[in-house]
Amino acid sequence: MSSDRFPHDTFLRILAEGMTTTKSTETASRSTATVEKGTHVFEIVGYSLEKGFSAGHLVRSGTFTVGGFDWALSFYPDGGDEASGSSPWIILELVSNGAEARAQCGVGLLKQPSGLLGCGWRMRHPRTFNSSDSSRFAPFRLKSEAELKASGFLVGDCLKMKCTLMVVKGSQLSEIKEDSEIEVPPSDITKHFGTLLEDKVGADVTFSVGGETVTAHKIVLAARSPVFKAELYGPMSETRTSCVTIQDMQPAVFRAMLHFVYTDSLPRMDDLKGGDCSEMIRHLLVASCRYALDRLKMICQNILAKNLDAETVVTTLALADQHDCERLKKVCIEFITSPNEMDAVLATQGYASLKRTCPSVLVEVLEKTSRLRRS
Repeated sequence: MSSDRFPHDTFLRILAEGMTTTKSTETASRSTATVEKGTHVFEIVGYSLEKGFSAGHLVRSGTFTVGGFDWALSFYPDGGDEASGSSPWIILELVSNGAEARAQCGVGLLKQPSGLLGCGWRMRHPRTFNSSDSSRFAPFRLKSEAELKASGFLVGDCLKMKCTLMVVKGSQLSEIKEDSEIEVPPSDITKHFGTLLEDKVGADVTFSVGGETVTAHKIVLAARSPVFKAELYGPMSETRTSCVTIQDMQPAVFRAMLHFVYTDSLPRMDDLKGGDCSEMIRHLLVASCRYALDRLKMICQNILAKNLDAETVVTTLALADQHDCERLKKVCIEFITSPNEMDAVLATQGYASLKRTCPSVLVEVLEKTSRLRRS
């Protein structure tokens, strides 16, 4: 064995073990064949006058160009030669001098008078046409004259045919660039935390709320609320019992607040009617202030601001004033002082209560009204 040749397995071992790869590159390219398509309709009027000649008599179409090459159709009413019989033939021919083309073609007969394609014949694959030899021809044998008449192709002594030609123009080489953008699905962490709350796996704290028991995870609550963090991990946490009692909060409100803590979204409230839903949002606003859940507080304010009416606006205004919701408070005052709503609001029981319980807010309403009157 010569010294410059290795057995196959030795060569592979050298590649795998004896060489250090410093850089690896991968490239790709694509070769795309381009095709030019063209059609030509050939109409023979006075079909019977072309019949009765010897085999080989032809009627020739005009020359048409597809793919940069000249082509023509030849129709043989009595057959192409004695051996082929008397059935008509259509032959496509490459007529460009000294040319070679790769093409796929088909011919069909057109029904009259609709002009729809009734039957056809086609080459299954592209092939090479060379104008210097017999490969320049592509023959197609038609039906007999009786069949042509019966099928509606030969009407009024006229026959129409259509040639469809696809010429392969060559290949275009292009570099394939891999898309560096990898689609990343949206975050589903809140879904997993919601499942954690529902399944109660690893829950390590129990709350007693309105006589009902609710379990949760201390680490999640502490991460989301500084109040929970102080209660569950602060200096006084060791003196607490394993069950934490929540005063002045309904169980449904506490559960809804926990749902937000775990999923950063409000739970579905499809089972609550309009008034009950608004009441739930008000209670959640109070709970958000109690546990310093600032985003929940803003969400509740936004919902209440978009659902004001004459009956509830005063209650919402008092709540906004009590919990320092300045933006919500401003929206409520704007609503009350609007000309279309003021009379209805002043007639409510809530407004009468507001005068007794929140006189400072009433002053703001009156000041706003006075400014509007002067403007």
